[in-house]
Amino acid sequence: MTVTTAEAVDACAETPVATERHYVMCPPTYFTVEYSINPWMDPDAPVDTDLAVAQWSELKRTYERLGHTVEVVEPQPGLPDMVFAANSGTVVDGRVLGSKFRAPERAAEAEHFRRWFLARGYREVVMPSRINEAEGDFAWTGRVLLAGTGFRTDPAAHAEAQEVLGVPVVSLQLVDPRYYHLDTALFVLRKGESAQIAYYPEAFSAGSRRVLRRMFPDAVVADEADAACLGLNGVSDGRNVVLPREATGLAKRIEECGYEPVLLDISELRKSGGGPKCCTMELH
Repeated sequence: MTVTTAEAVDACAETPVATERHYVMCPPTYFTVEYSINPWMDPDAPVDTDLAVAQWSELKRTYERLGHTVEVVEPQPGLPDMVFAANSGTVVDGRVLGSKFRAPERAAEAEHFRRWFLARGYREVVMPSRINEAEGDFAWTGRVLLAGTGFRTDPAAHAEAQEVLGVPVVSLQLVDPRYYHLDTALFVLRKGESAQIAYYPEAFSAGSRRVLRRMFPDAVVADEADAACLGLNGVSDGRNVVLPREATGLAKRIEECGYEPVLLDISELRKSGGGPKCCTMELH
């Protein structure tokens, strides 16, 4: 789908405003690709852990430079994907819904994050009974929780999230295994009553595409090239939008809406199917 500059400007009339955010990250100290649980992972491909650490560190510095708070969870040996902190918790108004991973290789991550929340004084911490990969499949818009399913998170986890977090949930069906989590196909550009998203329509079922068009008529629509570099695995503070450096088409479209794209190299982390958002849990 091609979006003209004029259409983008009309759809993005509201001036983007940055707000201070609170993020949780985990260094990729033990990052490697030892197994394959998504189409991006190839255990036979070489992985440069030092480069992954450098890319992660630049992402963290970028958040701090933009004025955001970043807290760090201690990585654990034997958990190479713990760097993808977004998969280990969903936090709205101080309530925490933990995670329950589909892949046994990642299961132990959930307990480390649960302990981290409790050590920092969070008392409303609930661990899910259904498979739920947290912000991998949950995106808070400030008024509703968009919830993905199809490859990882169970549909029944959506109702559980609504009950625990006390916010309305809208279910979305993912259909392309390359975009196995919601955060590989959609992210929130602006939160609030006039929330705006960016997304890749072909990652969703026909019905879910209709829902998204109805809910977000001013959405920034990404193309195949944007999606193929995990460009939709972005992080926005309402104005500054951190994207993989290859997502140049998406960067141009959001810039036409008044956002400030910040392009970073996440090539090593992408070998495990991750990007900026995967590495970033937001405490809403």
